[in-house]
Amino acid sequence: MNLDRINELYKKQVEVGLTEEEKVEQTKLRKEYIKAFRNNLKSQLDSIVIVDENGNKKPLKK
Repeated sequence: MNLDRINELYKKQVEVGLTEEEKVEQTKLRKEYIKAFRNNLKSQLDSIVIVDENGNKKPLKK
């Protein structure tokens, strides 16, 4: 994921504005970033287990 490019486009957007091509690129990069973030979070949540007082491990329920 190119977070540096996302930030670069945001800075340019605030300072001088973006071309149509840059707006499309920014939207695409943001969507890719959000997708990767969600997948990473889901993976982390899927790996969580709850250990009860008897030491039994149970996966975190959805």
